[in-house]
Amino acid sequence: MKKTVLITGGSKGIGAATAILFAEKGFNVAINYNNSFQSAKILANSLNSRGYSVEIFKADVSNKLETNLLVKEVVDKFGGIDILVNNAGISKIGTITQIDDIDADMIFDVNLKGVYNCCKSVAPFMIGQKFGKIINVSSMWGQVGASCEVAYSASKAGVIGLTKALAKELAPSGITVNAVAPGLIETSMNSDITVEDLNNFVEEIPLGRMGSPSEISDAIYFLSSPSADYITGQVLGVNGGYVI
Repeated sequence: MKKTVLITGGSKGIGAATAILFAEKGFNVAINYNNSFQSAKILANSLNSRGYSVEIFKADVSNKLETNLLVKEVVDKFGGIDILVNNAGISKIGTITQIDDIDADMIFDVNLKGVYNCCKSVAPFMIGQKFGKIINVSSMWGQVGASCEVAYSASKAGVIGLTKALAKELAPSGITVNAVAPGLIETSMNSDITVEDLNNFVEEIPLGRMGSPSEISDAIYFLSSPSADYITGQVLGVNGGYVI
């Protein structure tokens, strides 16, 4: 019987790369999106045309009611959820005095509360089946902090704390909870950074380049695989050797 993965923010970037990889590995893939219907639909159609089992589901993960409905719809469609990848995230660059409260609240709501909501909604199903893998996408900025991204850094640090606590809580039920902390990755989230700033940053990365979404999806897949059955409560840095 096929296993099912739910990927939040799965229409673009790291989420899309993860959806493609899991589909190619033979999973039922539930792609969650909120505002990116076209990207999600194009991705799903492309994968389904190759014979894979992929469906898209709209939900704002920061909204608890929508998250509950999302999980119910995925379970109704595929019969369960074996793996949850909490990838949905947003960012906004600016000093703490420049970022208004509405934007800051949105960052915390999506990046941290969204992870909490999805974990809480999926937990009963995983506990019932005595199996599950939860992989949360944090950031290296959640480990060390980034100037001009205080809210983002704090939200991603919260994801790490949530991961470590939930791993202890769900371990007796055979569920592992881990996080991936990407470094500088070639995604649209970095589109607001100037070329000069990007080049300066790359110079600080020992491997001398940005990472690709597929390199993050590979790490996510590893943590979801039997090879990681004895790994829980950990943060896997995928950052090209950037000093943490």
